[in-house]
Amino acid sequence: MIYLCPICQRKLSLIDRTWCCEANHRFDCAKEGYVNLLPVQKKRSKDPGDNKEMMFARREFLNKGYYEAMSDRVNALAKEYASEAQHGLDIGCGEGYYTHRLQHTMGSAEAFSLSGLDISKSALKYAAKRYPDIQFCVASSFEMPFADQSFDFMLRIYAPSQDAELRRVAKPGAILITVSAGPQHHFALKQVIYDQPRPNPEVDSQIAGFERLHSERLTQTMTIDDGADIAHFLAMTPYNWKFTDAQREALISKSLTCELDFKLEVFRAC
Repeated sequence: MIYLCPICQRKLSLIDRTWCCEANHRFDCAKEGYVNLLPVQKKRSKDPGDNKEMMFARREFLNKGYYEAMSDRVNALAKEYASEAQHGLDIGCGEGYYTHRLQHTMGSAEAFSLSGLDISKSALKYAAKRYPDIQFCVASSFEMPFADQSFDFMLRIYAPSQDAELRRVAKPGAILITVSAGPQHHFALKQVIYDQPRPNPEVDSQIAGFERLHSERLTQTMTIDDGADIAHFLAMTPYNWKFTDAQREALISKSLTCELDFKLEVFRAC
């Protein structure tokens, strides 16, 4: 895997703990191990991505295993469709929960190297410190700091991206696994917020430069009995800011049952 300078697009080389290009643009590795390749002039806000509170909530929730079945299925698909992959990328990796489980499934770092990219520095501070065998960088998924045809496997769970950028960094024949929300995902939360809740729209997924090999839905009913876990769950969903204080307190005060509906798809770069 080769990093490119996000300013001039020249190749970066690691000297001590600093990534440098021929134009002498320099990017120091943080003490946790990640490198920040999102220059200030390309930021849309002072601290883009999930903040510390959102990252903490997602980390605590995922570490309890509530989404483990989805992660297991993603990893099984990776083994089925990309068993020979050598260089992988988790796009929008967050705090690294899915990333490190994928790394464990795909094998040792010698056989399968995995990188993680996210725009949230708060998330990557935690990820890099906890999972030192994975290389993490702060960057935008719309302008990824990697050379053309860097990866033969990519994972994208909920993260936004551009088709052309995905195809640019993918080797010919590379496998891409995506996860998005199915029609009934988190429907119980919508019933609290909206008078007439509607299912998520079903979209015929297409990614330019890729052919779809497989599509499936993974559905289950999740029950959370612990109030702290419910609070973390609410804080990590896109509906968090829509709840009134009364609605949030009511949800936390008792057991919560909610639908999980994941759409998993496998694509191959043409």
